[in-house]
Amino acid sequence: MTETSAPTPAPKKPSGRGGLLRSSAIFSGFTLVSRVLGLVRDLVVTARLGASQTIAADAYYTALAFPNLFRRIFAEGAFAAAFVPAYTRKLAADGEAEADRFAADALATVAVATVAVMLAAQLAMPWLMYLINPGYADEPEKFRLAWMLTQVTMPYLPCMAIAALFSGILNAHGRFIVSAAYPTILNLVMLAVVLPQKDPVQAAWWASGAVVVSGIGQAGVCWWGAARTGARLRLIRPRLTPEIRSLVKLAIPTVIANSATQINIFISGILASQIAGMRVWMNVADRLYQLPMSLVGVAIGVALLPRLSQALQKDDHGDAQAAMDQGLVFALAFSLPAAAALMALPVYLIDGLFTRDQFTAADAVATGELLFHYGWGVPAFVLLRILQPAFFARQDTKTPMRFSLISVGVNIVLGVALFYAIGFTGVAIATSVAAWISVLQMWVSLTRRGVWRPTPRAVFKITRVALASAALGGVLFLANLFRAEIEATIAAVLPHGVKEISIVLICTAGLALYPALLFAFGGVTPAEFKAALRRRRGDPAPAAPDLS
Repeated sequence: MTETSAPTPAPKKPSGRGGLLRSSAIFSGFTLVSRVLGLVRDLVVTARLGASQTIAADAYYTALAFPNLFRRIFAEGAFAAAFVPAYTRKLAADGEAEADRFAADALATVAVATVAVMLAAQLAMPWLMYLINPGYADEPEKFRLAWMLTQVTMPYLPCMAIAALFSGILNAHGRFIVSAAYPTILNLVMLAVVLPQKDPVQAAWWASGAVVVSGIGQAGVCWWGAARTGARLRLIRPRLTPEIRSLVKLAIPTVIANSATQINIFISGILASQIAGMRVWMNVADRLYQLPMSLVGVAIGVALLPRLSQALQKDDHGDAQAAMDQGLVFALAFSLPAAAALMALPVYLIDGLFTRDQFTAADAVATGELLFHYGWGVPAFVLLRILQPAFFARQDTKTPMRFSLISVGVNIVLGVALFYAIGFTGVAIATSVAAWISVLQMWVSLTRRGVWRPTPRAVFKITRVALASAALGGVLFLANLFRAEIEATIAAVLPHGVKEISIVLICTAGLALYPALLFAFGGVTPAEFKAALRRRRGDPAPAAPDLS
């Protein structure tokens, strides 16, 4: 137990909260910085390691995938869905000292559990590799490099679990900056160590070591950020108190529910091990299609859960309805145009950004084919993050978990069938289909319960957003058709970096065109956009629902 000589402080007075989009924008702004640096990192890594032409790339991305699966499970919403409401309620009801005691117990539990998983995985890695990458068995050199690098990267798991807990404390205090910014540490360290390397295998070793160093730094920064809010946690022995048992009981289905997409991606990686370079193709495609989910889905989901919890505690079903409608419209207003762009320009995007050095034009074409099919799944990936809080705010974690398990089952069966029937693109098709099935199940469940259904105004807005996105997709598809002419025009003025300049110009033009299309079709008006960003003064900070 954490000791303190000071008397238990009075519960903190609730502070004002920003509008849903304002809170999301804070998170998204810093996440965007991290994602841009992540893109730069991947540009450097793929250039140094290549894809289908070297063993280093597949081995490195295998080493990154295993701990990264757990990073996304813990760090991008799932852990917060269980821990933040319980911690927030403890903070509001009992004060900082009691909240610190609860958080310290949670920290000890999650640290011991993840260290145990890390050690078990490291000891079993040579045999575990046969399970997660059976396709490497016929390539002894790649197989050995993959399991050795994965042993190096596994300590990233407990680091990220600890960072996630402190990030949850920050979010409970209404502090989103550190939570959104700490991933940049990985990108900066990776760039520093990989950029000077020339040999692909040597670069893979340096990159794997950088993952662990970054994880320690990320956990430390989140710890520091939480301390600045007034949280004082000490390292203690794990204790399964009634509160921790309740948290674990709630967290297990929450983690499964929030992790369906990541589990599906991981299963797809097992199939990918059978084709040289496919893990790299999937990782590069992942970098682009996951961007809308990170910037929009996660950000709105983080802001939506406390607002829904607040509305339900006040029995304000009107505000709960308005929050869901607003979250849905803005999520689709950002994810549908992203899907249109990824489907209209898949190979153009990959070739313009990644093709250089060890990453070949053939790799770009294969990656683009995957990206197209992930593209039409993007709205579903984002909607999952919007619909899940409607269950979590009502303390229902089992229903999303059940739907997620169905989604995983569909992905496994369909992914294997399509992979052997039509090739590697079947993996992306299965992942997107599985995500849409989860969305449909949640949507039907919410409407049947009478909990929520979009208002006619929200349906009208969504229709207009879809029309604006379709128009944007048409313009970008024309740009793709006339790529040769566009690049020839650029080459006449700037002979170097033609393909890079052309894709930047087209993306910039698309970003400038879409708001005009959105306002013209009536999807979102300028007044609505300003209102969503406006601070909601006087609203109390949301208290957490009773999770005991």
